[in-house]
Amino acid sequence: MSNQNTAAQARAALEAGEGILRLAPTWVPRSFLMPGGRLKLSREDLYALGTHRGGIDERWFGSTTPAANEGAPPDEGLSYVVHEGGKFTLRDAIEAVGADIIGKPLWDAYKKWPVYSKFFDNLGPIPHHMHQNQEQAAKLGLEGKPESYYFPPQLNWTGNNFPYTFFGLEPGTTKEDIRRCLERWNQGDNGILDHSKAYRLKPGTGWLVPPDVLHAPGSLVTYEPQWGSDVFGMYQSMVEGRRVPWELLVKDVPEQYKHDLDYLVNQLDWEKNVDPEFKAHNYLEPIVRSGGEEQGFVDRWIVYGTVDGKQLFSACELTVHPGRTATIKDPGAYGLIVTQGSGKIGSLDVDSPNFIRFGEITKDEVFVAAKRAGEGVTFHNTGSEPFVSLRYFGPDTHKDLPAVGDHLKRGAR
Repeated sequence: MSNQNTAAQARAALEAGEGILRLAPTWVPRSFLMPGGRLKLSREDLYALGTHRGGIDERWFGSTTPAANEGAPPDEGLSYVVHEGGKFTLRDAIEAVGADIIGKPLWDAYKKWPVYSKFFDNLGPIPHHMHQNQEQAAKLGLEGKPESYYFPPQLNWTGNNFPYTFFGLEPGTTKEDIRRCLERWNQGDNGILDHSKAYRLKPGTGWLVPPDVLHAPGSLVTYEPQWGSDVFGMYQSMVEGRRVPWELLVKDVPEQYKHDLDYLVNQLDWEKNVDPEFKAHNYLEPIVRSGGEEQGFVDRWIVYGTVDGKQLFSACELTVHPGRTATIKDPGAYGLIVTQGSGKIGSLDVDSPNFIRFGEITKDEVFVAAKRAGEGVTFHNTGSEPFVSLRYFGPDTHKDLPAVGDHLKRGAR
């Protein structure tokens, strides 16, 4: 499709939705993981792309970032705009009419939507791994990947096999300790978790995860606003008795360093990994942004704070009570997913389905253009249960973004 045609379609979709685009579900498999079955996708569709591709355990939101999966088609991971029976990628739409969707400041700075979010849903834990920083990823022409976590209560009706996440390394761990773990890669479990600490995961809370910090996510469904990249390196050789190939450790490492153990160890940000106050510096609890019981809604910050002093992404959870309405103004574009209930977002009917077949177009995901977000979007609960949605933002959007730890001072959940 030509850029001119995409521009016309994108503008038509923006006009029809009054600045709000409806998006189709974007499913992503992982060959090295086991799906947890809580994303509402039919169980018979968990391997819809074939067992050789792996089970579907991720759904991506407002994504213009392709998934870095072996054997994947070029559009895997990309969100599609749905309009008048047709569809086109959000990435193509932003390339065609950039500022009209994401706003002039972001378009001028990045010439793309530089972030995305996802649901991650695994049966058990995944390997202790890190995501490279910008400088490291740039060696391969890629981008680094800081990320964040929030555990939506609506999807975590069960914790599955291991609702605990290992973060970082125990204070006192040395680089030589981790080098020895890499030396033992083919001897079974390399023992890297002996040098880490697991934290019990609690629905309705979250974490910031800087690049170059080891983490082994547990089995809660996780909402993950993050930078627009899919780089990683797995540092754990076995998980639940399953082998982790060396190739997943060095997937995003320059060729000359793929067997350089010192380089691999030095990829880690040592100060952040052995931080004795890791939880205090990275743990998040919701903070009320606006609303209350009398107003019939509550809007909460769920992802906030900075990574290395930079505001890279943020997210809010909006709950509107039955029969009530909330008009929310935001200073930037956002991607949104409905996690409970039904209602209207602007002029669009939305609802959170209980059961989704692969390829089905749902009514639970939208992308709100910057101009419309600034003017205000009205959320109306038309159902009999709370109407709950999660929305995430790009970099440098909020002047009033809380800092990590502010939940202890500002309280209100």
